[in-house]
Amino acid sequence: MSGFKSDFLHVLSERGYIHQCSDADGLDAKAHEGSLVAYVGYDCTGPSLHVGHLLSIMMLRWFQKTGHTPITLMGGGTTRVGDPSGKDEMRKLLTYEQIEANKQSLKEVFSRFVAYEGANAAIMSDNAEWLAPLNYIDFLREVGRHFSVNRMLSFDSVKLRLDRESELSFLEFNYMILQAYDFVELNRRYGCVLQMGGSDQWGNIINGIDLGRRMGTPQLYALTCPLITTASGAKMGKTAAGAVWLKADMLSPWDYWQFWRNTEDGDVGRFLRLFTDLPLDEIARLEALRGAEINEAKKVLANEATALLHGRAAAEAAAETARKTFEEGTLAETLPTVEISGGELDEGIGVLTAFVRAGLVTSNGEARRAVANGALRVNDNPVTDPAALLRAADVTAQGVIKLSFGRKRHVLLRPR
Repeated sequence: MSGFKSDFLHVLSERGYIHQCSDADGLDAKAHEGSLVAYVGYDCTGPSLHVGHLLSIMMLRWFQKTGHTPITLMGGGTTRVGDPSGKDEMRKLLTYEQIEANKQSLKEVFSRFVAYEGANAAIMSDNAEWLAPLNYIDFLREVGRHFSVNRMLSFDSVKLRLDRESELSFLEFNYMILQAYDFVELNRRYGCVLQMGGSDQWGNIINGIDLGRRMGTPQLYALTCPLITTASGAKMGKTAAGAVWLKADMLSPWDYWQFWRNTEDGDVGRFLRLFTDLPLDEIARLEALRGAEINEAKKVLANEATALLHGRAAAEAAAETARKTFEEGTLAETLPTVEISGGELDEGIGVLTAFVRAGLVTSNGEARRAVANGALRVNDNPVTDPAALLRAADVTAQGVIKLSFGRKRHVLLRPR
């Protein structure tokens, strides 16, 4: 038993989402009394979020499922400044056009997890609405006077850069003030009383609570989730191929399914609780499986996580592709496919170049090392010569060339 009275905190506690809370008893009482409004902020630094953002998105999902109103706050304004948290150097400044394009791209992901229509409909907001028109002098007088430079210098996001003697721009130094002001503004506009996020954002969120107190808002609350590492200590969502993106045009549903299918044995139960909606008793049953049977639990995890993001049909298609590829040993036409011109095959494509083109490796150097380790295959035959060329004769009867990195990552080259 979690000990919480509110459905929201009870669910989050049982499933393992809670890392820090500024006033757990106070927040529990308010959530038990009636519907609340909470937000998580996402800067628009790229066209897709990655799986590292998924924990906070799932918190918003459970917040709504337990009767409350979530806000997905787009950082159209704060992205113009750049969050220094966890960075050794200043982020590259994006143009306003790039920020807007990224914002539009990110919106598609949220609609998979929270509903923007119906009961306690989610709110999509953009902090550029209130940050962009700010009068700098007035903002300094109204907001800036509440911040102590001494205290700001004590925050990890600042100390990290200063301790490493990396330059911290005045622009970035202002980020924590702007993020704190977001909390105050969302309270004024929507009655928002809770900000959620990863544990690395704790200092920034607490700043918002303190600013709200100084500016006369009702009591505000902070709730963070843990930063997830795997059972072996690796950072969640980092793979040999790069980040696990949440947009299908940057990472296919098949590759997303495979990411979850390849979960370490010791993480299966925890990831089922955090990244799916499955009931806890069913998760307990799956978590208890041992030996080869744990693979069935991994397939359930892959199916449920992929269905949430890409839809049930995409998850079932990925599962069927895996079954044909790994259990039947046949070539599944639904494997990821990259088109190449017939003319290129007539001239011959370097095998290293082909694997880079397919996205199985990031560079010729990585491909060369994989060849040395015996990890690359063409049509299920090991690649032993890094100077080898792929030609039309390598096209199979199915009209493709199958490239494989290890046992579980495959891409088809299809001549056009």
